[in-house]
Amino acid sequence: MDYAEFKKRFSKLPLIASKDAIRLEKDGQAIRNQLTRWQERGLVLKLKRGVYMLNRDDRKVEPSRIFLANRIYGPSYVSLEFALNFYGLIPERTADVTCITTKKTARFRNEFGTFIYQHIKPDAFRGFKSAKDEAGLPVFIAEPEKVVVDFVYLNLSKFKTPAKEQFAQSFRFQNTEKLNTKKIVFYAGLFNSRKLLCIVKEFCVFIKESKR
Repeated sequence: MDYAEFKKRFSKLPLIASKDAIRLEKDGQAIRNQLTRWQERGLVLKLKRGVYMLNRDDRKVEPSRIFLANRIYGPSYVSLEFALNFYGLIPERTADVTCITTKKTARFRNEFGTFIYQHIKPDAFRGFKSAKDEAGLPVFIAEPEKVVVDFVYLNLSKFKTPAKEQFAQSFRFQNTEKLNTKKIVFYAGLFNSRKLLCIVKEFCVFIKESKR
């Protein structure tokens, strides 16, 4: 298969799995070699082993970084610092896309940036929603309340009780008035951590005081 045929077949797809390309050829190694050569020429971009995209000029779909994060390593959903800023809950933007997964903690770097995945137990892998990105592609991102709980859980060692001052001063939480405190407590209970529950209850008090 030459590149013109490859582009014709895959230009309308946001991502290309090498296994799908291999199915189109009798000689799987030949298409693997082609992908390597096309990557060296900048015709295809490698996101991770076995996952590619066409170059910007040749692809007809422009997926968001959230979509890429979901597909690079899954099951996963976007959460933590990236989602806190996405919802306006902290002012700082992060260049890295931060995610939650039930698989091992991992990190991938490619032309679209760094994608970081933190592990949590399957029982707590809840509280995310399906939405559409700018290209109309399905994405998974945590609900605002679950973002807060994920963040606190994975940063428990940084919290000291009482933690109320840390929320505003150290982590600079803002715009918390629309958060549902009952949801926060519920999601915290999924982790079966006494310290986590204690910290999020303080966070709920922080929310109530912020509304005054």
